[in-house]
Amino acid sequence: MKVAMTGVSGNMGREALAQSMELACVELARVLLSDKSKNDKLAKQLKKKYGKRIEIVRGNIADAAVCDALVKDVTHVVHMAAVIPPRSDASPAASYACNLLGAVALVDAVKRCSPQPKYIHISTVALYGNRNEKHPFGRVGDPLLVSPFDHYAMHKLYGERYCLDAGLDCWAVLRQTAMLHPNMMHDNISDGLMFHTAPNAPLEWVSSRDSGYLIKRILERDDAGEVPGFWKKIYNIGAGFKGMETGYDTFNDGFAIIGGSAEKFFKPKYLASRNFHGLWFYDGGELEELFHYQRDDVHEYWKWIGSQHKLYKLGRFVPKGLIDLFLFRKLRNHKNSPYRWVKNGDTARVTATFGSMEQAKALPDKWEGFKLIAKGDFGDYDEMRKTENAALLDHGYDESKDISEWTIEDMREAARFRGGETLTEEMEKGAAYRKILWKCHEGHEFEASPYTVLRGGHWCPVCCQPTPWDFDRLSKHVPFFAQVWYDSHGTEENYVYDLDDEGKSVMRRLDDAQ
Repeated sequence: MKVAMTGVSGNMGREALAQSMELACVELARVLLSDKSKNDKLAKQLKKKYGKRIEIVRGNIADAAVCDALVKDVTHVVHMAAVIPPRSDASPAASYACNLLGAVALVDAVKRCSPQPKYIHISTVALYGNRNEKHPFGRVGDPLLVSPFDHYAMHKLYGERYCLDAGLDCWAVLRQTAMLHPNMMHDNISDGLMFHTAPNAPLEWVSSRDSGYLIKRILERDDAGEVPGFWKKIYNIGAGFKGMETGYDTFNDGFAIIGGSAEKFFKPKYLASRNFHGLWFYDGGELEELFHYQRDDVHEYWKWIGSQHKLYKLGRFVPKGLIDLFLFRKLRNHKNSPYRWVKNGDTARVTATFGSMEQAKALPDKWEGFKLIAKGDFGDYDEMRKTENAALLDHGYDESKDISEWTIEDMREAARFRGGETLTEEMEKGAAYRKILWKCHEGHEFEASPYTVLRGGHWCPVCCQPTPWDFDRLSKHVPFFAQVWYDSHGTEENYVYDLDDEGKSVMRRLDDAQ
């Protein structure tokens, strides 16, 4: 087995490479590192550790020649490279280049191979957009409602869709959930990103080492021929019940290692009310059943992070007021903080994040009376996190059917629920990966495979994907969207969120006729 990997300088990629190299079946790993000088040291370390078993390709992932060199004569490609928040917020161009152009270039390189290697594409939970207590559970096939101004999710959405309909011989898309890693605290104390986390956002945390172990298990079991049914499907990477939290108790776990808590350091008005991303996976057990990779408990992993950084222990003896003064106050006033958006009158971001400037300013200073999932204000917390109690979204067709049984009538039902129709009149039974012609409610015609639409959750690539973020208006015509969009948006809202020529966040209100 010869494996090509991208993203090995990242948290998941680092673990995936190290653990995969433990396998005797991995004869060679070829990895892509950008030309940045910081990767010079890593390249030397990898060669010293693995010798002839590793090859290093340097260059830009969006460069076709670089991707061709990376995937030549390999049996598997694992694409983990990504520009994630907060860097994607600060540099949308970098996000576009890696998360979209890089994905396209790599998929095209795989297509040029003969025979084609098996391709594993790491996508993201961010595609599902904002969730709250009304529908905290999600699954593959749910609508993809990328939160306004989320460049990372937007570009990952485009990259995933390209992969799904590229016509690759053998692929798998894995949507990664929120990921814990050893430098979690350190990586989040230079930007206002942490304040994007809504207190009632459902979050399912998986560790970077379990994520890396999953890649190892996929390679191991595929080499043994044990998982033929794994390929050509989308999965959610999760951690199960032991990884399920909300934004509120995530802050509690994280701050506990420095002797703090959400309520000691934050006020409700500092944190976003919506426009985040995260959910609990109803179908996360599918990957676990195949590969048995879920080992880490979120609470124990946070404690382990604390044990790895002796400096954090000193925080327990520092007055909390000083920590707030020298750390969190600075972060609250960072240009990427919702609190700063309110102070600066950034109407577009404030409306997307809170509903309106008035709603943002009405948030309380104190936690008393602020309803929290984690405190049982919406029902028993443990019961809410059990998959058997999940309130699931409708996908608009008979989901009891296996994809091998899909017919053109299933496509028609799904299209109607999305406000559109299928223009293809006939479809071979079970031809889930052969593109057919669809039309959305606005009359845009597009080609997509039945799998991309019904199981992927994708719809019209013209009007139903950002930019602009037009889901207020679209949800009035697309029941598939409306069933979850209105969990956190009012039916009276009618805003279009967009970026101007300089990349600045803007919004406009449409009248009902529009």
